[in-house]
Amino acid sequence: MKKLFTIFILLKTALCFAQTAPKPYGVLPTARQLNWHEMEMYCIIHFGVDTYTDKEWGFGDETPAILNPKKFDAAQIVGAAKAGGFKGVVIVAKHHDGLCIWPTQTTEHNITKTSWKNGKGDMVKEYQLACQKLGMQMGLYCSPWDRNSAFYGTPKYVDIYRAQLKELYSNYGKLFISWHDGANGGDGFYGGAREVRKIDRTTYYGWPTTWEITRKMQPTAALFGDVGPDARWVGNEEGHAGETCWATYTPLAPDSGKTPANGYVKYWLGVNGTRNGKYWMPAECDVSLRPGWFYHESQNAQVKSPYTLLDLYYKSVGRGANLDLGLSPDKDGLLEAEDVASLQKFGAILKETFAVNLAKNAKLTASNIRGKNSIKFGPALLLDQNRYSYWATDNAVKTPELTLDLGSEKTFNVIRLRENIKLGQRIEGVAVEVWKDGNWQQIASATSIGANRLIRLPQNVSAQKVRLRITGSPVCIALSDFGLYKEPVHLSAPTIRRDKNGMVSLSTDAPVSAVYYTTDGSAPTQKSTVYSKPFLFENGGLIRAVAAENKQIGEVSSAD
Repeated sequence: MKKLFTIFILLKTALCFAQTAPKPYGVLPTARQLNWHEMEMYCIIHFGVDTYTDKEWGFGDETPAILNPKKFDAAQIVGAAKAGGFKGVVIVAKHHDGLCIWPTQTTEHNITKTSWKNGKGDMVKEYQLACQKLGMQMGLYCSPWDRNSAFYGTPKYVDIYRAQLKELYSNYGKLFISWHDGANGGDGFYGGAREVRKIDRTTYYGWPTTWEITRKMQPTAALFGDVGPDARWVGNEEGHAGETCWATYTPLAPDSGKTPANGYVKYWLGVNGTRNGKYWMPAECDVSLRPGWFYHESQNAQVKSPYTLLDLYYKSVGRGANLDLGLSPDKDGLLEAEDVASLQKFGAILKETFAVNLAKNAKLTASNIRGKNSIKFGPALLLDQNRYSYWATDNAVKTPELTLDLGSEKTFNVIRLRENIKLGQRIEGVAVEVWKDGNWQQIASATSIGANRLIRLPQNVSAQKVRLRITGSPVCIALSDFGLYKEPVHLSAPTIRRDKNGMVSLSTDAPVSAVYYTTDGSAPTQKSTVYSKPFLFENGGLIRAVAAENKQIGEVSSAD
């Protein structure tokens, strides 16, 4: 009898583990794209003749001799990026001016003709060594457009460009990305011709053939461009994706019947992507730390603040995209102190915010578990810090609920959700609620989830019970992460906005416990009116507001 019971238990266990995983939905990411997603943030570094001419785009006639960064330190630049929480850097090996910052055999217009190290240096190599030392991944950008080359616009230049890529792919180790943009053709030096040269952007570079070089020589590198094929441009240089942002995308040409290409695409569609698009082609959000991509001394006071970077992080990484931040070394070959300080503070805020998942010890109750198999598909897998273990439901259950009992009241202001994207991007809508005053009250909602969704609440929320509701999905879910986090206290003066109809809204740089305001000109205190939503103030007057966290209050702002 005991033997039969043992056999029964073994059979039951075997059946339990035999429960099949959900069928993948739509197109799926490749291994190189998974690595790209996991990075979340990287920097692109611009340094060249434009650093010395105070330009953004060189004409191509600049003498290489002006480039002489006497204190160049790749480790200082890469180290600052690492301190900011970035996982890699993309080196601009050649910009549109055509100067190659490595000793290429393809053109005389290269680092050997500069004053730096008497023409014996190799900047790309120094970046490679710095990345290896600091544990950072490296990518490369070699501009397709070359305003220096006399051959640009002819088939010979395409051969030169491909030869440059082959050199870069051969001599600088493993790359995580090969970066390409859509700046193609226009006026330039072109070997002294000083003319305008136009190309057919859909055919000139022969992108499919060029990409084959990458696939063969750097098989783990993602290809970035307006049309991917691995990661797409988000369609702006402001650093943010759409509130709804799909990792799938079908690029379209501006003209019907034409083939889309880098520089020839309805780029504005990249902001949101394409639900059920033809390709897995997630968005990269590029933005510079300063107003320009290259260094300009006049912009030393315009470095983005840590909290501006944090806002961009939530609007890029927090929407399933990646953040690509532009860094601009100065004429000495170093990042300025302002740039380094902003990166360090930003990295510290991120580290503190996501150090502890306040839901890690919660009791989780799911309305459905796939095959009743808690070990393989249960909600506890949401808390194991593995992007690819997941809570899944039965095929027929597309809008399940999950309740978390935190054990005691916890205060949070950031919610994180992730899907197991190895099974596709499935979920189309979620709502988050807290139990308060005997009722479930909604505090947040979102649409697309994908690799990452961060919901930054406008104010702190305190609760013991939290509920997640999946409000839309065409198939059963495969959710891999649920987290509750607390961004550190930051009491900036509230921003006061009033529209043409007299509606007033108040906002802060970071979530706070409450915002208090007055409309009679008196100084606001924690006994003043609590801001909860926009209000009508059509007759005008002085509004004053202050943010508070427990007993701490910040700086008062005023507007009339």
